[in-house]
Amino acid sequence: MRLEGPMQSWGTYSRFTERDTGTAPSKSAVIGIIASAMGRGRKEDVSDLASLRMAVRVEREGRYSMDYHTALDVPRAGSKATDTVVSRRYYLSDACFLVFLEGPEALLKEVFEALKNPKHPVFLGRKSFPASSPLCVSDGLLEGAIEDWLGKAPLLNRDHDESPQTIRVVVECAPGDGEAVSDVPTCYDKRDFSVRHVRTEWLEADGLMEGL
Repeated sequence: MRLEGPMQSWGTYSRFTERDTGTAPSKSAVIGIIASAMGRGRKEDVSDLASLRMAVRVEREGRYSMDYHTALDVPRAGSKATDTVVSRRYYLSDACFLVFLEGPEALLKEVFEALKNPKHPVFLGRKSFPASSPLCVSDGLLEGAIEDWLGKAPLLNRDHDESPQTIRVVVECAPGDGEAVSDVPTCYDKRDFSVRHVRTEWLEADGLMEGL
């Protein structure tokens, strides 16, 4: 699936007035997009989607940015008084990602059809961040493991002047083979997440053809 838009935000530890973003889509965000496209509610089981193995290839890194949001008349705990709250919100601008999912063929076909015809609107991390390109790429259903395609799937269309020499990929891996991240959704309604492991690799951009 292709995640591209003017602005994206992939927070994993946001709390209160500090809203972070990662430099690549989190698994909780990707599964949330798919669940919304399939028409699943926040209280519904997503364990089948969470079991899919995921990798992200960074087609365009984008720029890391921050802005301020001001909320008026925010109730103060234990009081009738209100406050004005300023929050810092981080996001990526002009980024593009290619997400790979690996799992049972029947489930992947269901996911692919839902992304082509989503039942609910989908966003890139926040409701104000719509996608600027279709989520599905042509020939999006492939046979084989993620590693078979990370270096073979053509690069998404890009400005040649901005094309890097190397492409960053973030691959889900076995415990002990990478960094632990807490972004596997167990329940969106309760905001519960479990841990997975990921490793970062680099691909030579010259080996990938333009396309898709």
